[in-house]
Parts: sequence; structure tokens; C-alpha cells
Amino acid sequence: MTIPASLQKGDSIGIVSTARSITIQELKPFLQLIESWGFHYVLGNTIDVFEHQFAGDDSLRGQDFQQMLDNPNIKAIWCARGGYGTVRIIDSLDFSEFRKNPKWIIGYSDVTVLHSHIHNLGIETLHANMAIDINTKTEETRSSIEKVLGGKKYEIKIASENELNRIGNAKGELVGGNLSLLFSLLGSPSEINTDGKILFIEDLDEMLYHIDRMMVNFKRNGLLKNLVGLIVGGMSDMRDNTIPFGKTAEEIVLEAVSEYNYPVCFNFPAGHINDNRALILGRVVQMQVSENAINLKF
Repeated sequence: MTIPASLQKGDSIGIVSTARSITIQELKPFLQLIESWGFHYVLGNTIDVFEHQFAGDDSLRGQDFQQMLDNPNIKAIWCARGGYGTVRIIDSLDFSEFRKNPKWIIGYSDVTVLHSHIHNLGIETLHANMAIDINTKTEETRSSIEKVLGGKKYEIKIASENELNRIGNAKGELVGGNLSLLFSLLGSPSEINTDGKILFIEDLDEMLYHIDRMMVNFKRNGLLKNLVGLIVGGMSDMRDNTIPFGKTAEEIVLEAVSEYNYPVCFNFPAGHINDNRALILGRVVQMQVSENAINLKF
């Protein structure tokens, strides 16, 4: 996998919205953070633009992202917010210049579309917090992104506090993102191959039976069989029917991989949660799950 160049003080980061609309006012704390790190920012044409729920129509959002991809002075592209909409523009994008001069693509949730598509181009991306609410997240959320962009050594160590964790060690490329988005990409050119890799998944505000349907689909498509490890981040604000499904999201995931023998960890600090740490997708990582601790070394 190709690693995008680290950023230097004075480099410029492009800020775009590939999905929902966002105002400049909402971005002010984020822009102050970028400047405090010593970087400049360039606001895309999708900021402060409104087309129903979108940050402009598909054409504008695609063109805005394309300009940032092709501009050699932009050293990273940070997505302002998620929601829905990135999949509507992915097929209009030309990555030929980007492949010659890769840069960090930053975001999560709906940006999973970009992560998966670019993974198939052989380039690493950064699964990390959106611009919009980064000031409300943990210091680790912010500092983890700064470390990766600066090319510093990086690992995540947390206590192992979920009794469902499956102990073991693994080494492989880290892939994944939002479960619902990964599910929606199956059968498309943006679908990822998970064989021999460590899969990360997270999700928000889903019905429990939807989680089960997606995990069963993943299993039937062979996405779970040849993993070397599974990391489950925030499974946040899950919903249930009047007649309960009978399992938590974590129990649903564990059941889907019960016949496979690789380490699994839950409650990992990434996803739609307060502690949303950066994950370098496409990087070969070492995953260690013990009774007391979880360690992910990039």
C-alpha cells in the first residue's frame, strides 16, 4: 500500500463536504484547531452551500472533491461532515492524479465509501473524526489525527473490558469503516476484499435486526471467513422492535463469527462515539487482545 506524504508546518488542508450541508460558522472551532497545528486550510465550494440536505448538488460536490484531489498544493482532504451522499459522487471522480500524488483523505461514517474505493487503488486513508464536531470529542481523538498527519509513531492501547472479547494476536492490513456503508458497497467496484485482513466495523442508530441482516450477508459473501482479526468500534444508539430481537449488537456480531478462529475485540475507541481515534486504513497493523488489554500498533 502507498502511504500519503506526511504534512509539514505550513501545508494546506482542503475542507469539503461530500454529503450533508454545513455552515462556516459550524466549522470555526475546527479551523482554529487546524491553525493551532501549524497548517493552513482551503475551504471548498461545498461549504455554506445548500441543496436540500446536501452540500450542493451531486455535480458540485463531485467537482469540489475533484479539484482538491488534483490540486498539488492541497496536502490532505478533510471531510466536513457525513450523513449521506458520498456514494452519489464516487463514480464521477477521476483518481489518476491522486494516484500519482497521494494525499491523506480524512473522515469516517459516510466517508467509508471513499476509504473502501481508495483502498482498492492501493493507497492508505485516514478513518478519523469529521471536522464538524471535533472540538467536542476527546483530546485523544484530536491528537491521534495530528500524530498520523505528522508521520509520528502511533498505537492505541486500551483496557480489555468486554467479556465478549476473543483473545489472540493478529497481523494484517486494516480495512473497514461503517457497517451500513460497507454493506451498501457489496457488489460494486468499491467493495473491499477482506481476505487475510483485519476488519474494523462500527455503526450508529440501526435496528438490531438490520445489524443481524448485514452480518449474515457479510458471512454469506465470505467477508468474515478469511479474516485474521475483527475490531468492533462504537455500536451506538441501537434500536429494537416492540418484540425484542434478543441480542445486543455485539452479541449479533460475535454469533456471526462464532465458527471462525481469530481475535475479536469490542468497544474499540473509534466510531460515532466521544473517543473516536484515528485508524490508518490499508496499513499493516499488529492486533493484540489479552484478558487485560487491547493493543493496536500501526
